[in-house]
Amino acid sequence: MRPLLAGTSAAALLAGVLIAAPATGSPTASPAAPDPAGGVTHDENPGVPVGAAWSNAYFPAAQADSPTAVTLHADVLRPEGLKASDKTPVIVSVGPYFNHSGQTDRETDTYQPSSRFDDLIDGAKLMQRGYTVVLVDNRGFGGSTGCLDWLGSGEQADITAAVQWAATQRWSTGKVGMYGKSYDAVTGLWGADLKPKGLDAVVAQEPLWDMYPYLYSNDVPRPNQTGTPLAYNSIASLGGTTGDSARYQKAAAYEKQHPECLARNLHDNVVNTSHDSTYWTLRDQAAKAKGATTPLFVTQGFTESNTKPEEMQEYLRNHAGSVHAWFGPWEHVRGNEVDTQTGQLSQGRAGFFDEVVRFYDQHLKGIAPSVQDPAFAVQDNFGHWRAQKTWPQVDRRTSVALQPGQYLDAGPVSSATAAKALTSDQRAAVQQRGVPARTVRRPAGGDLDQLVRSSLGTQAERSTRDLAAAASTPTSYQTWSKAVPADVRVTGTPRIALRTRGTGEVYVSLWDVDPAAGKATVINENVAQLSGSGRTFDLKGMDWTLSKGHRLVVTIGTIETGGWNALPSGRLVQVKDATLNLTTQSTAGDVPTQGSASPWLQRYIADNTIEAGTPQPATFTVPQP
Repeated sequence: MRPLLAGTSAAALLAGVLIAAPATGSPTASPAAPDPAGGVTHDENPGVPVGAAWSNAYFPAAQADSPTAVTLHADVLRPEGLKASDKTPVIVSVGPYFNHSGQTDRETDTYQPSSRFDDLIDGAKLMQRGYTVVLVDNRGFGGSTGCLDWLGSGEQADITAAVQWAATQRWSTGKVGMYGKSYDAVTGLWGADLKPKGLDAVVAQEPLWDMYPYLYSNDVPRPNQTGTPLAYNSIASLGGTTGDSARYQKAAAYEKQHPECLARNLHDNVVNTSHDSTYWTLRDQAAKAKGATTPLFVTQGFTESNTKPEEMQEYLRNHAGSVHAWFGPWEHVRGNEVDTQTGQLSQGRAGFFDEVVRFYDQHLKGIAPSVQDPAFAVQDNFGHWRAQKTWPQVDRRTSVALQPGQYLDAGPVSSATAAKALTSDQRAAVQQRGVPARTVRRPAGGDLDQLVRSSLGTQAERSTRDLAAAASTPTSYQTWSKAVPADVRVTGTPRIALRTRGTGEVYVSLWDVDPAAGKATVINENVAQLSGSGRTFDLKGMDWTLSKGHRLVVTIGTIETGGWNALPSGRLVQVKDATLNLTTQSTAGDVPTQGSASPWLQRYIADNTIEAGTPQPATFTVPQP
């Protein structure tokens, strides 16, 4: 997720700098006047959105694993001028970024509500439209007590408590929607899974679909394995503003009173490396989406490096309710966000807030939409938008056999040591563990808003790379397809099944090769720790069209990218059998819908393209729809 945060310096995160050091003491409290009975308006406090009246609220949540009873804090923003008994539908967001002093760092000492979703409040004109907005601090964050637990039983209890509280207030119609991006989009998905009474709509932008893949990939840790829990420990330790009430400030200092909360959050996320552990099965929202029926409006960037489309298809398959979505090749951005370099919409499609309002009006107010928005609006790798009823739209699902081969699990190998095959001496050295294991790392970013543009290194490094030549090193091998006879879209979630001999890790990547241009672009990748006999695992969700004449290349080998904290075994891994499950879709029936190319698309292609090199013999055919 860029962390899952907004406004944090990605450079600082990737350099290993924490978002904020834990506060050394709670802010000195100054006498805080009680909020007016009708709430604080913009005229009284410029930090309050125009047209809103702000008040602070507190309510209980289940204790779960916290050492004390848990009380949650919320900023409540009601349309100005309403009586306490005037009922409105409610939009709730639950997350760690609503501290009055800042989202991820101490940004201000001014007493005011969180501004995280002022863009929604103003852009969608929520106050004028008669919606109440409730911004709820997860336990351990902002003005809420309790131990943070990375969407465990405690934070799940917070989601249920927040929705039910909002639905039962005398100023509520009982109809509640959720809204968020990144971490607070995840809490929205969990809201759908947990089915609290009153929840009728969820808008979730760029979420995680399962908590595990953010820190691990099939037992291989990511660089942020420790950086992420440390970052959230830091956010939980921010403290309030000097203008906050004594109650708020005491709650904001909860971690100083209970340092075991921070220690446990770090420990539990680091020691539990298997997706099958109880710790992670509790946090698998994709698996727990079975039977969920709350209508969803979701966005997902296929090419983003933060909250990747991992287990997205599983979540959507398990979710039984209606789904509205924007999918495409963009980074970790909001639907309304504007690209700072070009001034264009970051996702490329206009009218995000218009669609959000139609979605909420339909499900929270019973107002039929005046415009028929496509269920799924999908942007392809040419920047073209299409409308379809579902995703993935499957025309054909087929398993293709890949070449057997072998590779040395040794991390990056320089061209000086490259060889078309292992010599007998090399083979002996490998078997004797004579090849030293090397750890491949990149600096550990922390929060969910970190941004990495390429797994292929710097521009200078990419300029020297050649896809076909990489097969001449002992650390990977390739399988090339025949040229596709017509445009074909590879969609859904590819799955690789490997039957192997040898101990180690494996990196699998898919490439779109343009023989005429001599270029190769990486379009999917994932890694895994091999078991004694191999491994079957999913790649990321994708939606990429191979143009007529292009070829699909699959590489299998050691982990050479810094996207994971690899620990090569130094062993020879023999791949006795490899099968790739692909889903393809014809482009002939595409139904255009409005939108332009995301500015991120060309950056992604530029940052993830190298020379193709000499085309290799073809051994499989990409399934045609």
